[in-house]
Amino acid sequence: MARILVISPSGEVYDHDNVRWYRYADLQSHIDHYHNIGDAFVFDSSLKLLNFEKLDELPIAHVDPARIDRLNAEYDYVFLRGSNYIHAQMNWSKAAEVLRRLKLPVIAFGIGAQAPVSGKLELSEDTKTVLKLISDSTASLGVRGAYSAEVLNDLGIHNVRIIGCPTAFRNNSPDLAIRLPALDQVKNVGVTLRREVSKTYAQDIKRYLTFHRDLVKAMADRFEVTLMSQGEVEEKKLALGTPEQKEAAMASLRDNAWARDWYIDEQVSGLYQSRMFYSDIVAEYERLVRGLDLVLGYRLHGNLMALANGTPSIYFTYDSRTVEFADTFKIPSVDVFSGKDFRLEEYWDQARFDRFNTAYAQVYGQMRDFLVENRVDNKMVGRAAAEPQRKVA
Repeated sequence: MARILVISPSGEVYDHDNVRWYRYADLQSHIDHYHNIGDAFVFDSSLKLLNFEKLDELPIAHVDPARIDRLNAEYDYVFLRGSNYIHAQMNWSKAAEVLRRLKLPVIAFGIGAQAPVSGKLELSEDTKTVLKLISDSTASLGVRGAYSAEVLNDLGIHNVRIIGCPTAFRNNSPDLAIRLPALDQVKNVGVTLRREVSKTYAQDIKRYLTFHRDLVKAMADRFEVTLMSQGEVEEKKLALGTPEQKEAAMASLRDNAWARDWYIDEQVSGLYQSRMFYSDIVAEYERLVRGLDLVLGYRLHGNLMALANGTPSIYFTYDSRTVEFADTFKIPSVDVFSGKDFRLEEYWDQARFDRFNTAYAQVYGQMRDFLVENRVDNKMVGRAAAEPQRKVA
């Protein structure tokens, strides 16, 4: 089995291929800091697809020639954990210098581009250099969707394969399919929360938050609801903090103009204090979604964790990243900025999920082919590897 390195691991590994946040047992050490546990979902899921005997991190913050030479001798390949790396603010530290000296293939494991609300996506020369170094080291470069492939194509990188995200395939189920029960049988629903949002990527913050608020309230009025947070400080404190921290979290939310004016009303305040879920352990999210009848909302990886476990999910799209992801997998999705109201009945349609079922099987095959053509020892099953895609799909 392989000996592998990872760039940007996003969590500590235990029991070979399970991930939890750093110092997970000491929540108080980081309860005041935001981190997106969804990144740990991707890391955990990536490991579950790979056969390996040894795992370590590839440092990119500094260049240590002797250490890089040792890593060249001791490891088989590197993978870059799938995430949103292709955007204007990306800081690669010393990655380009490290990769120039490194002789190992670097597997881009479902990376993506993020478009701004207005204007053209502008990338630094450092980002372009790192992407070309990665592309040159492997048979193909794995991206999450068509937009990311187009951005790379414009950079002259053509050995691209659209593979979605490892989280979708974490249970290695090539025949996974979502089958809807009757809507009147749905009792337990998870709403994935993303209260914090940037003006750079979401075109209308008021619409974003009021739509979010109305979704939370509508689901709570109808079902037993769990609010699924992924790392915002106030939500984390409300789920797991001390009584004093919970009180401080509510005070902070009420002091935030966006939240106070467009999101936290009396009902949402009560739900935040009684129905909030957060964990630093990926496996606990998986246990949660397996017990739910429906998961819907704003979190890309929270929703995908549900789908990967056979639980129906509906995406609420608000930026190029969420739109691209829903398109790759043909996931039923709601455009937050369409001006239309959301009615669950319109989406509780097996035909919508059959489109996801078909796309899932196709992208599963692409993910496996990607790993095989890059000579990555893996656990996925399916048809023989195809030729890499040499042009944008």
